[in-house]
Amino acid sequence: MFRLFAVFFLLCSLLSPAVAQQAADTPRAETGGAQTLNDILLRQNAQKVDDEFRRSAVGDPDDAAQITAPLGTLGGQSDPELWRALRYNTADVQTQSRGPAATTLIQDGGMWWLEFRQGPLLTYGAGLLGGTLVLLALFYLIRGRIRIEGEKTGRTITRFGGIERFGHWLLASSFLILGATGLISLFGRKVLIPTFGHEAFSTVAIGTKWVHNNISWAFIVALIIIFVFWVGHNLPDRTDLFWLKKGGGIFGGGHPPAKKFNAGQKVIFWSVIVLGSSISVSGLSLLFPFEFHMFGATFAKLNAWGVTGWFGFDPLPYPLAPQEEMQYAQLWHAIVSLILTAIIFAHIYIGSVGMEGAYDAMGSGEVEEQWAREHHSLWVEDVQKAEMQQSKDA
Repeated sequence: MFRLFAVFFLLCSLLSPAVAQQAADTPRAETGGAQTLNDILLRQNAQKVDDEFRRSAVGDPDDAAQITAPLGTLGGQSDPELWRALRYNTADVQTQSRGPAATTLIQDGGMWWLEFRQGPLLTYGAGLLGGTLVLLALFYLIRGRIRIEGEKTGRTITRFGGIERFGHWLLASSFLILGATGLISLFGRKVLIPTFGHEAFSTVAIGTKWVHNNISWAFIVALIIIFVFWVGHNLPDRTDLFWLKKGGGIFGGGHPPAKKFNAGQKVIFWSVIVLGSSISVSGLSLLFPFEFHMFGATFAKLNAWGVTGWFGFDPLPYPLAPQEEMQYAQLWHAIVSLILTAIIFAHIYIGSVGMEGAYDAMGSGEVEEQWAREHHSLWVEDVQKAEMQQSKDA
């Protein structure tokens, strides 16, 4: 008897790989549309599975025989075809609620969004902002405050007019409020709820959301104002290359010549315009949900051009469910906002404790002439030439 069992187990061990291989190679048509062993193995290895056979196996709702059959598409004792249609958003769904997302009953894209939002977005976002503040503190300890090197003249030059300063402070104040309320929305569940509880956070979250949504319009208006007034002064030119080469005066000693805005300020300006515009557009998408389909259309174009293939990546997901559009918009809004916030930290540092005389430019609009000569010598020459010409004309 023992020998019979041994022979039996030996035969099973020899035949099982062949049976498994045969099952893995079984054409899907012979399984009646079910998954094959190869599909299961691919899924276990986190590899992409061709699910077209499931997408198309949703029945025919116009077939009277299927409708009246016990397992028909529109109802019955068991209806996998209807669930497949719901899963792939192809079912003809009628709901009492109205809106682009009302008929999407199953959308599993929210899980990766939630995991990314609660994990990497918070971790790397906090690291970016915290790391920026640490670097600025180290720079201050090593470099100290940038002082006016020459002797002060006591004379001032008008650097910015009233409307320019209004646009700047409108932008700055609205951005600070948006940043604070945005960080509360992003980190509140992790920080505020454990400390103050759910009810307190609910009150704060409702208030900050209202403030965030309404202050956003001031930010957009201010963005337009500074673009109109300063875009002409922020176009790149050859002097910027020399300024960058000397690191704004950090390397080689002395401040390199610059026009009204140096290369560093131009980087800040275009960062604010480009990133701020992107934040505004994605913010409008969130304010008016399901009205703008930016990401799906963009993904379709990138796939058509084969952009992802250039870098060895799979095509971007398309089409997107309405909820997925909002998820991508929220992540983009948060990521770009965090990047711009880190840049603004550096701008605030230079305009306050980092450089002597810099705050006056946006405080009173008048700057010490010696400061202007050291940091924007080419601009000072242009201002003095214009004043001399006006004197001659008078």
